This record gives sequence, structure tokens and C-alpha cells, in this order.
Amino acid sequence: MKAYVFPGQGAQFVGMGKDLYDNNELAKDLFEKANEILGFRITDLMFAGTDEDLKQTKVTQPAIFLHSVILAKTLGDAFTPDMVAGHSLGEFSALVAANALSFEDGLVLVSKRAGAMQKACEAAPSTMAAVLGLADEKVEEICNGIDDEIVVCANFNCPGQLVISGSMAGIDKACEQLLAAGAKRALKLKVGGAFHSPLMEPAREELAAAIEATTFSAPVCPVYQNVSTKGETCPDVIKENLIAQLTAPVRWTQSVQNMIADGADYFIELGPGNVLQGLAKKINKEVTTEGKQ
Repeated sequence: MKAYVFPGQGAQFVGMGKDLYDNNELAKDLFEKANEILGFRITDLMFAGTDEDLKQTKVTQPAIFLHSVILAKTLGDAFTPDMVAGHSLGEFSALVAANALSFEDGLVLVSKRAGAMQKACEAAPSTMAAVLGLADEKVEEICNGIDDEIVVCANFNCPGQLVISGSMAGIDKACEQLLAAGAKRALKLKVGGAFHSPLMEPAREELAAAIEATTFSAPVCPVYQNVSTKGETCPDVIKENLIAQLTAPVRWTQSVQNMIADGADYFIELGPGNVLQGLAKKINKEVTTEGKQ
């Protein structure tokens, strides 16, 4: 069974989507529609901007969403998912690709999400760190033991690879303890804030209102969501999980394991980069992976 997966923030690169724009009329039309909706020419930044341009959250998130979704749309009848999933931001791409959300509504929500997250980052200086080579349970135990600062597990990417999220002091304290406990690495990431942590609560509230006001439909196949890790098809449940996502961890390991348990043996990554293909192989080396950019 085919599972299509959609990447999240960090997969961007200068030149992303340009081949699509240059060689496919549908893609060109959708990119131009996106420029109108966003009110600025995001295509200029995607195709010929700088790394710094693309690192701005208000650019990064819509750019990755557009690359992924437009790629899915140009596949036409060849896009036949048995199930879909997206990593963090990629969940919005998955929902649009599976027809649970319109292209326009998906882009508006992603743009609002990026703006809300940017504001939350500026309100409370915070960060994230990658932790390698330690059992998930041990990382959770250490984070839970730091009770004078905010620090939580944010991304369960694959066994032995987690990302933690929290206040500056909380992350410093956790990294020190994680290394002492035997982690191979505990490395602070160059991100603007503590995504998927309680520090994103203001962004969650802002995005919740926008999601509640948006029409969702039943998707053409189950969408394995970051929060529940299960294949969801009920629009109301999908909405609830999407609202919870900003402050809850991305349970990618469990999501992929559940997709495999439900029959997925072929993972196709749509969008920039190849991170999700690598994670799928680390979660289960028996699966076949492919990427389309």
C-alpha cells in the first residue's frame, strides 16, 4: 500500500519548486494564485531568494506547503494514496493533497499559522535541541524532571532521534543532563522558538479560531495525524487534532509504525528534501521509499 508523506519546516532550499513552475501550466497557475493570496511574490523568494529569506517563518512554511501540495496536484490521476501523513507543517499539505481542505483554505491557514508562531517566538525567547542515541523514555524522564523551566519532547522522529523544545534555560539544563545520561549528542537547533511546546499556546489559540472557521471535508484516504498517530477521516476529529498540534509533540515514529501496521510498505515523500524517506527507513528498514521534488 502507498503512503504519501509531506515534509515540515527545515526542508526548504533556494530554487525549490522552480522546475514545477517552469514546466507545468497547472503548477504555474497555482503558484501565481498563491502569490495573490499571500499578497507578496513568494515565488521570487523560493526560486531566487537567499537562505536567509527562506528561513523567515512567514516564508518557510507557505513555501514548503506550496512545493509539496502543487507537486501532488500535478500528479493528477497518478496520485493514488492509500494513506497520507505530514510532519508538523506537512500535515496541512497532507490534508490538502487528500482533499480534506481546499488549496486556498490550506494556504491561508498555513500563512496564519506561520504568523502566529512568529509572534509567539518573539514573545518568549526559546529554542529546540536534537537529541541522538538515547531511549525515548529516558529523554522524556529527564525533561519531566526539570520542573523549574519549560522543556518537553517535541518531535519523536525515529527511535533514538528526538527533538526537545522549551525555554533557553530549560534546554541548556536538559542538554547537560541528557549528555550525562549517555546521549551521543544534544545539539541546540537554529530555530526561532520552542515549537510543539506549551510556549506555543498563544499561537494555538490564534490558529484555533481560524481552523474552526474553515470548512473541512472527509479526506479521500485516512490522514495519520501527529497528535493521535492514527488514520483519521472524520472532519471534526481532524480539526481537533490540528488545533492541538502546535502545543503537542509530533509523534512521527508511532505514526509511521501505525501506517506500516495498517499495510503501508511504500512511502513516497512529496516536497523538498528527503528527510522523511530516511526516517521511514530508520523506523522500519523493510519499507520501500521514494522522493519527488
